[in-house]
Amino acid sequence: MAHDAIIIGGSFAGLSAATYIARGRRSVCIIDTGSPRNRFAAHSHGFLAQDGSSPGSMLVTARSQVAAYPTVTFVDGQAAKVEKHTEGFAVELATGEAIEGSKLVLAFGVSDELPDIPGLAERWGNSVIHCPYCHGYEFSEQRLGVLNLSPMSVHQAMLVSEWGPTTFYLNGAPEPDAESVAELEKRGVVIEPAAVAALHGEGDELSSIELADGRTPKLDALYIGPPNHLNSDIAQQLGCEIEDSPMGSIIWTDEMKMTTVPDVFAAGDITRAFHNVTFASADGVMAGTAVHRSLVF
Repeated sequence: MAHDAIIIGGSFAGLSAATYIARGRRSVCIIDTGSPRNRFAAHSHGFLAQDGSSPGSMLVTARSQVAAYPTVTFVDGQAAKVEKHTEGFAVELATGEAIEGSKLVLAFGVSDELPDIPGLAERWGNSVIHCPYCHGYEFSEQRLGVLNLSPMSVHQAMLVSEWGPTTFYLNGAPEPDAESVAELEKRGVVIEPAAVAALHGEGDELSSIELADGRTPKLDALYIGPPNHLNSDIAQQLGCEIEDSPMGSIIWTDEMKMTTVPDVFAAGDITRAFHNVTFASADGVMAGTAVHRSLVF
């Protein structure tokens, strides 16, 4: 059976798009691997009426609500290939199964490339974090650190200092330019030049950071701005325009979330440099309504 729309990715962007397509009484198939980007975080903050909720629980509820619409179909699996046909698209799963639809929404998300520092990955999303707006309030006035990973890390250190006393860990890299150093010092940020050897703490909590010279200063939260990559090459397969951002590649879309390929829309983290649940859901709403309008008109 050919669907009116196929959505690749069933997290906040994909489910939001599916909701509006289904409410327009059109058939939609959601293909999802079940690995949302924020699965490592115990709590999600800043999403209106859901502040502090578990992102996993939020998705379970959202999926059940979307599944209640009779025109919605879920497929658990990975989309491997997409072919453009005269009447729409054929999405081939990793299993070889093919699903056909008139319109296509890409919402497969991105994955973060974490630095290889012992003790970091197991604390990612809890005491090793990336966004002060998402998690900073909970660490207010505690001992904060920012790990130098890119030229954007200097800006991150300046921003994070709004939430508490901050140390900028250069991790063995050269000191920033004089203007940046002056600005960091003006904001009370301490610059630590030594390389980082490991992170320590009980469970997913952080209590100290081990430096290469053997020192272990106390630390409650470490901010990092890791690069990320698209979870699928399907946009490239289709010929969608890809742009570079400071953290990774993003798929170009217009204000209605349509890509440069007709009838292909994209939503969520794969379309913007700044990421959070609210933006992802809003992108999905726009993509879903745009898909429905394209079916109508």
